[in-house]
Amino acid sequence: MARSNRRRKLNLSLGLLILPFLQINCTNPSDDTGFETLPVKKENLITLYGNTQGTTYAILCNDPIQLEQEEIDQTLSHFDTALSTYIPTSIISKFNEAPAGRFTYKDTFQYFNDCMKVSTIIYNQTKGAFDPSVFPLLEDWGFLKDITEIPDSNTVKETKKRTGFRPNYHYEFYPSETAASTIIKKTPGFKLVFNAIAQGQSVDVIADLLAAKGAKNYFIEVGGELRVHGKNAEGNNWTIGIDKPIENSTANNREIMEIIALENKAVATSGSYRQFYEKSGKKYSHTIDPATGFPVTHQLLSVTVIANDCASADGYATAFMVMGTDKTKEFVATHPALDLDIYLIYNENNKLLSYASEGFKSIIK
Repeated sequence: MARSNRRRKLNLSLGLLILPFLQINCTNPSDDTGFETLPVKKENLITLYGNTQGTTYAILCNDPIQLEQEEIDQTLSHFDTALSTYIPTSIISKFNEAPAGRFTYKDTFQYFNDCMKVSTIIYNQTKGAFDPSVFPLLEDWGFLKDITEIPDSNTVKETKKRTGFRPNYHYEFYPSETAASTIIKKTPGFKLVFNAIAQGQSVDVIADLLAAKGAKNYFIEVGGELRVHGKNAEGNNWTIGIDKPIENSTANNREIMEIIALENKAVATSGSYRQFYEKSGKKYSHTIDPATGFPVTHQLLSVTVIANDCASADGYATAFMVMGTDKTKEFVATHPALDLDIYLIYNENNKLLSYASEGFKSIIK
């Protein structure tokens, strides 16, 4: 598997489709994020499309602000220099290659430090179901490098000794907004990967940029993760379709399970029906259970999370794919302060079923 393809499997969320009657075009024929719309001309409409993080982005804004493509690309480039494991000189790549001991870095825009902080919150809230220290396990299972054989239980057991995001166990984190930040790596081979949250965070970074310019009505999408504010060009809430989980689905044969109308929210979807690899005739989900070190095998096919920010939506969507249907329902019900809504698609007795939280039901059209 080529690196670019492997990167897409790790980074892309799926299952969100901006419906044709939204009347704004973000379609890229080469992209498989489940995001599609149609064109319209509006007086103040800003539309920017580009490439980032091995996928595409789309930005729509209905306000008369000054926004240039170069500014977006530069912001996303700065973001990658902090958090991309595919850039050898990024902060995260340098940390991963560093030996045990003190690692010092300058986080000019606080992208890395902010990601560490939000990841720690979600890690703690989900009791480790979301864990960005699974990098070595992803390598073992062939999601970050080519492998010749599937790891056995002894290999996984040994690798798990280098994983676990619990603060002050494998590492100590000392961020600074003005001076150099420090991470003390306690365990040799401890590595981080933020693919399950960074794409959502990049959406928030662009949202902050637009808000700082005075934008009040906008849509931002990166690789299928998205955040909306205000109204679309028609003066309505942003309308989004959720894909039916069909293996090997394309823009030509996808089916919609539900349609939702959003305002001032972020959405991320994680699923196992497209994100997997096949070896010796067996399919392996890209979602690794940090507790076992093995790919998840439950019947939950897709999780869509609505949150106030996209990093949280992205991170919790990954955690819920680890937790499975019942534990996810219980988590959302017992953590109302997090203000999360969910839509689950799962297989039960060979039947495709769905579950929507009460808040999610209220926005279904």
